Amino acid sequence: MGRIHVLSEHVANKIAAGEVVERPASVVKELIENSLDAGAKRVRVNVEAGGKRLIQVVDDGVGMVRDDAMLAFERHATSKLKNPEDLLSIATLGFRGEALPSIASVARVRLETRATEEDSGTVMEIAGGKILKIEEAGLPMGTSLAIKDLFFNTPARKKFLKSESTELSHIASLVTHYALAHPEMHWELHSATNAILVAPPVASQRERIYQVFGNETLEQLIPFAALQKLEHIGLPKPPPWLRKDEDEEAEPAVPGEVRLHGFISKPEVQKLNRNSIYVFVNGRLIRDRLVQHALTDAYRNILPPTLFPVVLLFLEMPYGEVDVNVHPSKTEVRFRQQTLVHDFVRDSVRDALAKARPIPQFITEIHAQPKASPGLTPGAQSAGAGFALQAEEPPLLAERLHFEGEAIEVVGNAAIPVARFGAQTFGSHIVGGEAVPASSDGCDYEIQELPSGDAPLGTLKPLGQIRDSFILAVNGEGLWIIDQHVAHERVLFEKILKQRAEAGVETQQLLMPLIVELTPGQQAVFAEIAEELRQNGFEAEPFGSRTVAIKTAPAGIRAEEIENTLNEVLDSFEREQQAFNLQHARTRIAASIACHAAIKVNMPLTQDKMEWLLAELAKTEHPMTCPHGRPVVLRYSVKDIQKAFKRI
Repeated sequence: MGRIHVLSEHVANKIAAGEVVERPASVVKELIENSLDAGAKRVRVNVEAGGKRLIQVVDDGVGMVRDDAMLAFERHATSKLKNPEDLLSIATLGFRGEALPSIASVARVRLETRATEEDSGTVMEIAGGKILKIEEAGLPMGTSLAIKDLFFNTPARKKFLKSESTELSHIASLVTHYALAHPEMHWELHSATNAILVAPPVASQRERIYQVFGNETLEQLIPFAALQKLEHIGLPKPPPWLRKDEDEEAEPAVPGEVRLHGFISKPEVQKLNRNSIYVFVNGRLIRDRLVQHALTDAYRNILPPTLFPVVLLFLEMPYGEVDVNVHPSKTEVRFRQQTLVHDFVRDSVRDALAKARPIPQFITEIHAQPKASPGLTPGAQSAGAGFALQAEEPPLLAERLHFEGEAIEVVGNAAIPVARFGAQTFGSHIVGGEAVPASSDGCDYEIQELPSGDAPLGTLKPLGQIRDSFILAVNGEGLWIIDQHVAHERVLFEKILKQRAEAGVETQQLLMPLIVELTPGQQAVFAEIAEELRQNGFEAEPFGSRTVAIKTAPAGIRAEEIENTLNEVLDSFEREQQAFNLQHARTRIAASIACHAAIKVNMPLTQDKMEWLLAELAKTEHPMTCPHGRPVVLRYSVKDIQKAFKRI
């Protein structure tokens, strides 16, 4: 007997569930898309235990008759495709016929539905892929699907789910953005305890943003719209064996156009990851590297390379121009004209930014191409010719000044990572795991020992400021430029972590409680990290359904920055891919507090203040980078100065 056999339908559905049902939010996505395809104008989502115990989606769509309800749970049963040609122009959000049977194979499902033309509805109950009950009942028009005990029969999958608040945050974010994409519909999201989102229909997406996020968020976004004709592209023709004779004489189809509209954030709005970039293609929420790369290109030289904007983007094009049959979860697509879509998105966003705020003019970059330094020996050549600022190399004496990550070499406006180096030993460098005497041009020399207090940063003498933002200082090693904001940020960051470890964080009592309105996703995150926020100086408590009242805040933060600091902390945890980690939470909260409490750019400093800041920076454990990874100091070494003046 052969070893190859056909899998049972039950096993096949469980395998498909592994692709389609990644987490509770995946179930919500599939059910919402079914509601949209059914023409619903009102969608209500009920969730318990972050979707692990219950997910219920109720809509007022066209509903299903009894026979359709039974067929809906058969694998590859769908009303949205009939022949292979339909795959070339898919107009619906769902089409594979895999979602419902996959979900039913790993959960307990109750379906209630009534079609418009029927007097009574149908009730079905399924557990683990087996039909338990089917009967008629008096029901309102539309469909209600209740998913209970997700992964009850696959405990291994259940163990990989995150905390209830994390899963609820994913669901809240998903429902919120579908509500933004469909402002003409009524949306509701309810947890076991409160209403997270209630959004009645409005006339436009701008009004929906105001409705969900408030006027402050709306003012930070730039609306835009663009259109690209497709006359020079055309549409794909069917293969010769499918063409009909009359097709040769028929008029060519109208190619159509690509329409782009949405909202992009102003340059001052900066995020640490791409989680705030949402792209819809023909109404479908997707994650596409091509579009994300186009957005990164559009913001190049406007945002730092490690920071990202907030984007709500809607692309509409002929269905034949995009292939959505790429992945079972339908979150990936393939564009037929990738270059055109990429350039269209990039140029449209860049033009919108230019009209809203002129792109700053940057200094002309040095012609020499930056490259990784060939070595760390004293005789190694500089990475670039001419004037080159580079992050400080690790000192040989002060162990606490060593880099923990990658060094950064900056030439003009270009920043590139250079080779990671190991721990240094005094008067030698490491080659092949052995200490080798340091040499220059093949000749040994002796390094004179310096007193332990003469660390490079400790010997800096400030000369003044450049545009009240960068401190210019000198010592025996050369000319230094220090970013005063991130330098103070590093000092405060380590101070806050030390105070948190000693349970002695300094706080300031507010004269009047500050009322802050939270988004649905932020509300779920707040419930998870409220205690850690309190330990870091934020004493806040719920004040209404979606607001909190802040009574105390960390010392040093100005009153107008308190709300922004809290929002930044909550946003950094929203849609987090990793499980909640206490140490990670502490460092992230400390970094946000330090950033908002630190000295700002365009702030004049006295000589005493500059000397104090450099002295405090020298005392930190990692003075070369800020908590977000950006360089704090740049050095123009004596050797570089000599080379620039052609003395060597």
